Amino acid sequence: MKIYIPTPLRAYTATLDAVDVPAATVSEALAKLTEQHPGIQPHLFTADGKLRSFVNIYLNDDDVRYLPEKEATPVKDADSLTIIPSIAGGAPHFVGGCCL
Repeated sequence: MKIYIPTPLRAYTATLDAVDVPAATVSEALAKLTEQHPGIQPHLFTADGKLRSFVNIYLNDDDVRYLPEKEATPVKDADSLTIIPSIAGGAPHFVGGCCL
């Protein structure tokens, strides 16, 4: 299966925008990714091995967090995973000299 890597994490995959891994489940695919590219692991997982809350994983078009089996969801070779880090923050919005 193919795992698509977002631009901020490509430094940890030798600038690859996608990585092919053999896997039977979402969890196994992510484990294979971190085996091939160990530098990406701390950006995806906490020290106790849980997927970081700000990392969104999509299996094809479905958010893995909302699938019945979550990371244990079976995958096929034709499937794809997309890693999408959450984005937060930004500058305050000013209207007429007042910050909203």
